[in-house]
Amino acid sequence: MKKLLNRQIAIVAVAVIATVAFFSFKSGDDRNFQIAKNLDIFNAIVKELDMFYVDTIDPNKTIREGIDNMLYTLDPYTEYFPEEDQSELEQMIKGSFGGMGSYIAYNTKLKRSMISEPFEGTPAAKAGLKAGDILMEIDGQDLAGKNNAEVSQMLRGQAGTSFKLKIERPNEKGGRTPMEFTIVRESIQNPAIPYTAVLDNNVGYISLSTFSGNPSKEFKKAFLDLKKQGATSLVIDLRSNGGGLLDEAVEIANYFLPRGKVIVTTKGKIKQASNTYKTLREPLDLDIPIAVLVNSGTASASEILSGSLQDLDRAVIVGNRTFGKGLVQVPRSLPYGGTMKVTTSKYYIPSGRCVQAIDYKHRNEDGSVGTIPDSLTKVFHTAAGREVRDGGGVMPDIVIKQEKLPNILFYLVRDNLIFDYATQYCLKHPTIVAPEKFEVTDADYNDFKALVKKADFKYDQQSEKILKTLKEAAEFEGYMDGAKEEFAALETKLTHNLDHELDRFSKEIKDAIAQEILKRYYFQRGAILQRLKDDPDLKKAIETLNNQSEYSKILSVMK
Repeated sequence: MKKLLNRQIAIVAVAVIATVAFFSFKSGDDRNFQIAKNLDIFNAIVKELDMFYVDTIDPNKTIREGIDNMLYTLDPYTEYFPEEDQSELEQMIKGSFGGMGSYIAYNTKLKRSMISEPFEGTPAAKAGLKAGDILMEIDGQDLAGKNNAEVSQMLRGQAGTSFKLKIERPNEKGGRTPMEFTIVRESIQNPAIPYTAVLDNNVGYISLSTFSGNPSKEFKKAFLDLKKQGATSLVIDLRSNGGGLLDEAVEIANYFLPRGKVIVTTKGKIKQASNTYKTLREPLDLDIPIAVLVNSGTASASEILSGSLQDLDRAVIVGNRTFGKGLVQVPRSLPYGGTMKVTTSKYYIPSGRCVQAIDYKHRNEDGSVGTIPDSLTKVFHTAAGREVRDGGGVMPDIVIKQEKLPNILFYLVRDNLIFDYATQYCLKHPTIVAPEKFEVTDADYNDFKALVKKADFKYDQQSEKILKTLKEAAEFEGYMDGAKEEFAALETKLTHNLDHELDRFSKEIKDAIAQEILKRYYFQRGAILQRLKDDPDLKKAIETLNNQSEYSKILSVMK
């Protein structure tokens, strides 16, 4: 009953607050009356419930649910941050926070958080914390029963403050060794550029992971360093870059485009939300051939950079269609120290297209949303006259077929078996060879398979689930008698066989193991180097950059 009541309040809150959210955008006596009316109703309901409801309600929780439900009906990027969550918003905008600098993960077996990946050069790494360390206490407070969010909040704090951390580290004997550290928090900035290199044939490579903070300065330095090392062409890797600050994307685009070029235009309901962003400075290099790598995780500011370089025929885009986030958010101050990150406009790249792929405005009856179908997208043209389309992210000039990861790999990662094997491997190997030379041997893989079997690993095969459902449907509809032999044959072929699956997908699993191990010794750089060893997107990008005629042909209009 209480849950139902809270939901009813939430629904009322949605209606009321939604009206308030748009108060400044529309006028009229009737609209003002509706606002006042619904605010009065909502206020009266809360007072009546507080006074007469059989159980004591939590006004903060109930009204917060109303706010969250209201915002959920809009788009996933419009969010409310109360005063106590301002650090989360600050990290989102600035890409920095006060803490020790490590990813943590929840160990379901131990029911505790653990270190999953310390960042290079941070207090966590300098103190000697390692992936696999089980977090036991922070300043004497036991962490048992606390989830990752709660532990993360305790680890964060003002830069310069310190805390005592007790951990238990797995040892070679199969037990855990207690250890204690005193850690001084620092301002943690996630690395915007985790890896750069000059590859074969003088191809420069820059991995750009975020547009939060101030990545344009790092990018400029990295690019100029690559040119000093002899780079004559450039690959910008934006895969899985979820975006960040729009200004930073414009700044990086400016490095390769003339002054005065329109990079992006924002259009919103009010005048303040509509702006045009142009290149303001002289470029670094107008001639160097560029290939940009993208995938389905390339979003927002990443799409501004890749899309503008495509629209202005300045780079060849390689990979898979990007995410399709063409919405701009602005923080708005609220009473009592709160902030609302609200979507105020859509952005349009130089050709005039918007890359927004999901239509949140027109929802289905069940509240769900879907992508804009290709049949409803419109044709736009690049500066050279090439056809490009809106409504579905940025479509690459060269599309690379995406290989599907095997189902068993998902479950091996989920159950921390690859993670646990890497932890054991590191205990036995204090040092390893350089990332470029490292490989998971057959002997290593046999050790991994032994660990998997010892753990009594079980995983669901979708084909088995579907076959079971089909059998039940056939029996219900009376078709089973005539199809017994066919079902028996399918069951034989689809029988769960762990040894077979581990051998069949050994290449993909070995690669995942290698990435996890290399992170332990060489941090993010090691994992990136492993991924680049057999990277079809990168191979095609390099091939295109090394073929000037093909490169020029892609960026011109066929006549």
